[in-house]
Formats: sequence, structure tokens, C-alpha cells
Amino acid sequence: MPLPFLTADRHLDNGAAEQAALPYDEPDHWRRPYRPGPWRVGAAAVFLLLASFVFLSAMIIAMAGSLPGAAAVAAIGALFIALALRLLRVGVWVSARGLRQVNLLRTATEPWSAIASVRTVQQPVRWLGLPRTVQGQALLVERRQGEPLRTLVTDHNGDFLGRPESFERAADVLEAWAAEYRRG
Repeated sequence: MPLPFLTADRHLDNGAAEQAALPYDEPDHWRRPYRPGPWRVGAAAVFLLLASFVFLSAMIIAMAGSLPGAAAVAAIGALFIALALRLLRVGVWVSARGLRQVNLLRTATEPWSAIASVRTVQQPVRWLGLPRTVQGQALLVERRQGEPLRTLVTDHNGDFLGRPESFERAADVLEAWAAEYRRG
């Protein structure tokens, strides 16, 4: 089974970043131009581990004879799996159609024509999404009209904490996508 998020920056690893700003064969497909970070993958793995324990509990409850209770516990396990999968999808996705910010509970999609600029700025950012803020870099997406999009890509979030070179690479690729499709 192909896992496209594992090959998101395979072209960048091979030095093709200098050859092409948009190293993708199919620009119409939505893709995240960076790999999910170890914090995000670790959190999803913990939710999947919890789901396995919850399903084991549901099986024990079902064998004890309480089917409604087992169904309720199994539903909680399914919720843990859905949460883990959604957590892995959180981030910024791009295609020829626009830029999509996927959050845990909602998704915002903006066409490239509605985006004024995509740039990296120094500002206080949240550390792993927690209320604590530290000085860091954030990728800002400003709309032509209205408020800027909520910042989801920072050098201290679950994808880039401890990986500053990956943040720089992802910011450069996102800025290249914006430059390419805003003019077109």
C-alpha cells in the first residue's frame, strides 16, 4: 500500500529542490509537502495503543454477557482510532487548486487566487500546540480580503519540533507553491 506522506519530500532529499520548485508529477492531488513529525506520529501511536486496550476490554465485556456495554466501549475504541487518523492528517496541504489547512476538528480551504502572500515570520509561537509560547518562526498565510488564516505551521509544532531544517524546507516549498499558482 503506497504511503504518500512518507514520500512527501523524497525529491527534496535527492537534491531536486534546486531543479524544480514543485517536484510533483500530479499537482492536482492534495498533498502535504512535508513529513509528519515524530511528536505527531508518537501521539497517534499512543491513541492507537489505547484503542487496542479499549477493544480488548470490549471483548472481555462481551464475553461476560453485557453486549450493550461492549458496544459502548467498542465505540470509544473506534473514536480513538478516528482521532489518531485525524491527528496524522493535521497540517497544511497544497494542490494546484489551493491551500488547505487541516485542523483536528475543521478544515479550511483557500484557492490560490484568494491568497495574497505566504511568508515566514519571527513571532511567539505555541510549543506543541500547548498554551505555553516561545519565540520561533511561523508560516503566515495572508488572504487578499479578510483575516489571515490561523497559523498551523511553526518550528515548534508537532511536525517540526527539534527539526529546524525540515521547517525551513517545508516553508520554502509552501512559498514556492504559492508563488507558482498565485501568478497563474
